[in-house]
Amino acid sequence: MIVGIGNDHSALELKAEIIEFLSQKGHEVIDYGTNSEESCDYPIYGEIVANAVAKGEVDRGILICGTGLGISLAANKVKGIRAAVCSEPFTAKMSREHNDCNILAFGARVVGAELAKMMVDVWMSTEFSGVERHVNRVNMIMDIEEKNS
Repeated sequence: MIVGIGNDHSALELKAEIIEFLSQKGHEVIDYGTNSEESCDYPIYGEIVANAVAKGEVDRGILICGTGLGISLAANKVKGIRAAVCSEPFTAKMSREHNDCNILAFGARVVGAELAKMMVDVWMSTEFSGVERHVNRVNMIMDIEEKNS
């Protein structure tokens, strides 16, 4: 699977660990930055990765900022994106299984590297269930997006 990853300045070290983890699992990773410790604006990287996912340039995206929240808010403004902020593996799993989320976001100041790897592992290995009630709910979410765009 091809995974796009983006971050702000607070997540450089964690991003490097996640890239190595994904690569070891056989995934191709495209790093959309930032690659600097200089303070930067996380919405830039949230939008870049979200556009890559929406356009099909990558299969899924991972976003990391201090909390995961700001960068996910930016990503969720891109049509077709369902970015979930997670802090533990169960929510990461359910974001895929029930909500077909295509971007996982988390905070470098919230979770450590090992917990982040657990979330990434379960999120990457979980497929959308395709159960009718979940399909209907995802379609309802996308309908809201369509109505308001």
